[in-house]
Amino acid sequence: MDFSIVIPAKNESGNVAPLVGEIRAALDGRYDYELIYVDDGSTDDTVARLQALKDAGFPRLRILRHQASCGQSTAVRTGVKAAQAPWIVTLDADGQNDPADIPALFECVRAPDRDPRLAVVAGWRRSRQDTWLKRVSSKVANAVRGRLLNDGTPDTGCGLKCFSRSGFLDLPYFDHMHRYLPALFRRAGGSVRIVEVNHRPRNAGKSNYGLHNRLWVGIVDLFGVMWLQRRAKRPQVLTEL
Repeated sequence: MDFSIVIPAKNESGNVAPLVGEIRAALDGRYDYELIYVDDGSTDDTVARLQALKDAGFPRLRILRHQASCGQSTAVRTGVKAAQAPWIVTLDADGQNDPADIPALFECVRAPDRDPRLAVVAGWRRSRQDTWLKRVSSKVANAVRGRLLNDGTPDTGCGLKCFSRSGFLDLPYFDHMHRYLPALFRRAGGSVRIVEVNHRPRNAGKSNYGLHNRLWVGIVDLFGVMWLQRRAKRPQVLTEL
């Protein structure tokens, strides 16, 4: 299997069928992959719509469920732990990430001349299709985070990423860690590559994030990641006796 796609979802019933259809159109016949949806305590019919797609003849689709909402980072980790492929691709369930960009990310990690330390390929939404408040707050947050963490990533909040499964599971786990994956992979000795990706308006449902649960929680997490960076140790084992 080339890669596992992990999609955390909460109350995204209107986006399920269109997004799965786009994923299949972009990847079927080109890659051997599995698609893992992790339902994070949805209260709508997200799971029912996923099950209908699976029953209609899509064996690549796997559906995992949290009994109660645990947050996006935990949903991603649940999917990664269940994944069978050595590489993971993540994207948001709201349909704003374009599945047609997945091949560009994955080809970076399997290129014969790639950096052997490459641990994550991160998408960059250069032209974001969001409200002005989201665009401005994201620009400020990315600038502050980049200055303090030196993670070399202009858009760490982009849900479209490709990374090593084993490398991810070695990272320190905490709630909201998905926003800091490039910094955490670099802390572990890996390198990061940036690929510009398409971004689209949301066509159904509503965002699970607002200013409060992005800004204030993000400030606390930012100082936590800075602490982790200062405490990082990467021993070089010379030989086994």
